[in-house]
Amino acid sequence: MRKRFNKKNIGLIGIILLILSGISGWAQPFADEINAFKKQDSIHTPPGKQILFIGSSSFRLWKNIKSDFPGYPILNRAFGGSTLQDVIHYARVVIQPYRPKQIVIYCGENDLASSDTVTPAIVLKRFEILYHLIRQHYPKIPVVYVSIKPSPSRQHLMPKMVEANNLIRDFLKKKGKNVFVDVYNKMLKADGTPMEDLFIEDKLHMNAKGYKIWQKEIQKHLLK
Repeated sequence: MRKRFNKKNIGLIGIILLILSGISGWAQPFADEINAFKKQDSIHTPPGKQILFIGSSSFRLWKNIKSDFPGYPILNRAFGGSTLQDVIHYARVVIQPYRPKQIVIYCGENDLASSDTVTPAIVLKRFEILYHLIRQHYPKIPVVYVSIKPSPSRQHLMPKMVEANNLIRDFLKKKGKNVFVDVYNKMLKADGTPMEDLFIEDKLHMNAKGYKIWQKEIQKHLLK
């Protein structure tokens, strides 16, 4: 039986509709990647009960993601430098078709970097919308959120990152079957600045050493 929506959920649906109507006029960002997913799925429909990774380029560029989690069925549908709004926009392509047993999310960093007007509270609201979209389609599967990482090139955003991480962590605590994975603090030096040796030259995306930290922290929470 479907859950009845309370006033809060109805309000969230309204926000969703506003966001989707606002971005429907975009020139379809990330169209090539989204069309590639559609083509792959048309050739070979992915089996259900996989662990679905969604979000931005920190997942998209994780080339060894399947071999880094041996024994776990991984499906990676992260794309571009996506924001939470982008993932919401393409939810019908990157989330809804797959019947996963678990969803792992890395997204929110690009939201903060996109504009000075994007606050941690806005990131939380966008995450809530994405979360409720997932729950409408998959009411019971566990959701794992990987904290926003402290990228050296975005060091000026670190106070906002900490606040956004805390807001999302507290939100997930109130919901069942969810995990907040803290990679942020694992990537800091003793003086509280980012470990630059975890990143490639752009100081934004990670190298193998950075992904090793993520692999260790995320694997603790994956379903066999």
